Amino acid sequence: MKVLHIITGLDVGGAEQQLRLLLRRLPAHCEVITLTDPGPVAHGIEADGTPVTHLGMTGNRDLTALPRLAGLIRGGGYDLVHTHLYRACVYGRIAARMAGVRAVVATEHSLGDAVIEGRRLTRGVRTLYRATERLGTATVAVSDTVAARLRRWGVPEQRIHVVPNGIEAHRFAFDPAARALVRTRLGLPLDAFVVGGAGRLVPGKRFDVLVRAVTQLPGVHLLLAGAGPEREMLRRMAEQFGSGDRIHLLGERDGAVDAMADGRAADGRAADGPDIPGLLSAIDVFVSPSPDEAFGLAVLEALGSGLHVLYGSCPAVDELPADQAPGARHFSLGVHELATALRELRRGGPGRLPVPPVVRRYDITRSAEALMSVYEQAVAAAAPVRRRNPAAVPPPQGRTAALPAAAVSLPDPSRSPDPSRLSKR
Repeated sequence: MKVLHIITGLDVGGAEQQLRLLLRRLPAHCEVITLTDPGPVAHGIEADGTPVTHLGMTGNRDLTALPRLAGLIRGGGYDLVHTHLYRACVYGRIAARMAGVRAVVATEHSLGDAVIEGRRLTRGVRTLYRATERLGTATVAVSDTVAARLRRWGVPEQRIHVVPNGIEAHRFAFDPAARALVRTRLGLPLDAFVVGGAGRLVPGKRFDVLVRAVTQLPGVHLLLAGAGPEREMLRRMAEQFGSGDRIHLLGERDGAVDAMADGRAADGRAADGPDIPGLLSAIDVFVSPSPDEAFGLAVLEALGSGLHVLYGSCPAVDELPADQAPGARHFSLGVHELATALRELRRGGPGRLPVPPVVRRYDITRSAEALMSVYEQAVAAAAPVRRRNPAAVPPPQGRTAALPAAAVSLPDPSRSPDPSRLSKR
């Protein structure tokens, strides 16, 4: 089976890292098109042996991308197109239909109650999503929570398939040597109580709550990995509360992408700080304050390191019995509550926990097997359509003319926040 994956961008992010992990395990010939941002994950995917094409899309309303994308799909002779993230799903479904590919699967990585990938769910966003969803064959939800949201949107039950995200659990196992090395490099006392967090630094992730809570705990350090528009605000907040020397903003860190042994990132750049596995080994407690997640990969990775975890939202944990993740604890979004919980863990000396059953449940190999089953069903369902329509598909110019701009244009990005690249964390 020949499969084309279309994704909005390939900078460091949860959906992007999931794609790379899946590509390593899918028993299919895969290629990738990124609409924008051929960043570090693109380099990693190419290093793994999967070709990546950059479409060079200039913005949400760049309709010239449609015929170009359709041409690439038609020329590739693909059996199935798989789209990832909102913009790629909208454009990818339309382009696949223009190119005559009827087997189209889309993964919904980060649909929240009020946002999708950090973008507000306005009427225009919902309308466009639902209109283009009908052009596909199946929609994959990364959790039961996302599947329920899709049903509320009106996506037919038979089109929804739940394929959870997955991780390579062994990569996040606690490493005492890495703990000492990371703390030494960052100038942290080996006996300090250190809190950790990771994600896109955007308002919806509510890292301001985490920073403010740590400022109330003298002697406690915070390692926060991630990039985004709130970085400078968080830095100023830490300094305002006199905690600038204890709040460490590490910038964008590599997560699912392997770091090289020589201390360089997967794309060959010099690594100036710990990757996510190293960060998790260095800390004592992990906090994910986001109140609205589609899955909760960051929580799962932290549990894989044997950490106690405090979280605001994590369907990967909440959808299972409590004994599957005994080290994970939900907290309501509040500075006082979080500070109190961290104070209690510090007094108890959290230590490391056994890796809980929830981590083994979400193995990336199982996710790839489940996704391949969806592919096979989608191709089988599309086969009769191809037999009934053997005529050649008209060139993209004709199809583009049949689609008025209003039918395919995305909501004005200036009216809603930019999508979060780490919104699945």
